[in-house]
Amino acid sequence: MQRTLVYSLLMLALLSNAYAQSDEQRSTLSDQQEVAVTIYNENLALIKDQRSLQIKPGVSALAFRDVSARMRPETALLRSTSAPGSLSVLEQNFDFDLLTPQKLLEKYVGRSVSVIRTNPATGTETTEQADVLSANDGVVLKIGSRIETGIPGRIVYGDVPTNLRDRPTLVMSLDNSGAAQQSVELSYLTGGLAWKADYVVELNAADDQLDISGWVTLTNTSGATYRKAKLQLVAGDVNQVTPQLERRAMVMAAPAPAMAKARSDMAEESLFEYHLYTLNRPTTIAENQTKQVSLLSASGVPVRKELLLKGNDYYYQSSYGELGQKIKVAVFVEFDNKESAHLGMPLPKGIIRVYKKDKAGNAQFIGEDRVDHTPKNEKVRLKLGDAFDVTADKKQTDFKKLGGLGKYNYMFESAYEVLLKNAKKEAVTVTVQEPMPGDWQVLSESHPHTKGASNTAVWKLSVPAEGSTKLVYRSLVRY
Repeated sequence: MQRTLVYSLLMLALLSNAYAQSDEQRSTLSDQQEVAVTIYNENLALIKDQRSLQIKPGVSALAFRDVSARMRPETALLRSTSAPGSLSVLEQNFDFDLLTPQKLLEKYVGRSVSVIRTNPATGTETTEQADVLSANDGVVLKIGSRIETGIPGRIVYGDVPTNLRDRPTLVMSLDNSGAAQQSVELSYLTGGLAWKADYVVELNAADDQLDISGWVTLTNTSGATYRKAKLQLVAGDVNQVTPQLERRAMVMAAPAPAMAKARSDMAEESLFEYHLYTLNRPTTIAENQTKQVSLLSASGVPVRKELLLKGNDYYYQSSYGELGQKIKVAVFVEFDNKESAHLGMPLPKGIIRVYKKDKAGNAQFIGEDRVDHTPKNEKVRLKLGDAFDVTADKKQTDFKKLGGLGKYNYMFESAYEVLLKNAKKEAVTVTVQEPMPGDWQVLSESHPHTKGASNTAVWKLSVPAEGSTKLVYRSLVRY
């Protein structure tokens, strides 16, 4: 056991020495052949960077520049695509401490620099040697026998420290047993790349059809640029708890096979329990950039509008009297994500903004709502706001406690009056939805109800133009 440990330490020392003495090879974006970017919903992306490199035989150091500054280095994997198995990564270091004047000064703490001063009257320059004592919240220098703070002139450094880079760089110690010219691929997970879906909807004049356009908004704060990237988006909630799941994500996000062209710029397919969207053309995702890519478009989608007055269950258990005057009636629109409705494409979660043209033909914003991931053949329901011309007055007209001696023997009978008022010049239909607690029944009513759910009574009432409709009902609830 001890002999094995000594041998391992000796090999590590030899490796470190070989790594230190080797000349560092640099790979930049000029070597890049192709890059693929797969972005997930939760600030996570998979990068596959393919480059053509000239790699020395044996042990050498490779500085793989222009990677993401927010790379997760433990997920990095370098492999040769032209000579599989010929490359071994012996050691790797992720240098994300980028070169700035402040960082350079910090790296020189405890070292000497030259300070050049210029005489403002004569223009004569003088040079002094200084030791950098501190670079926290300013600089402290020792010049000869005196201590000075601040920067008294231009500071000249002897060199740039090896671990200070002008671009994020993954430095790897490689053992190459194959040819010098190779095509390699570096894959890794990173933060700093995110996407979201936004939709724009325009209702027609009759509020029974809509046109919809979907956009994908990409945001790149990863510290790298991805030129002419093959872009893929994963819609779904990918678990990131353990490294095992992160590695699974890398496998799941492998480039997709050719797919039939959809009715948009992005092809869609199922991937595990998620959906994968592939842009059918390369796109450049620049550093510190937000860009939009078309996702889908459809026109003539049938839509249903609903005016909804929703009650509460608390007033079925006690006496309340007046329950509200001029109560707002909510406005909803709903449409089906089906092929028969000119859609039928899984919709990533996002915000849907709705517009409608006024009489002059100008589109006006009328509301927005957030939707979750919506599979094919599901409904999309949006709350756009509250109606201005349709209101309700509600009151409790009677309340009786019929039982309540035992712990579960409560029985209440109560009556209600709901007055719906319509100031519009056309008739409207209002849905009244009342959540009733316990074991309930409607004893009497002025309009027939339906049972929307086990605890919900629903009335659909027509309210005439510039008129009103009164709903009167009596209920019995038991606990």
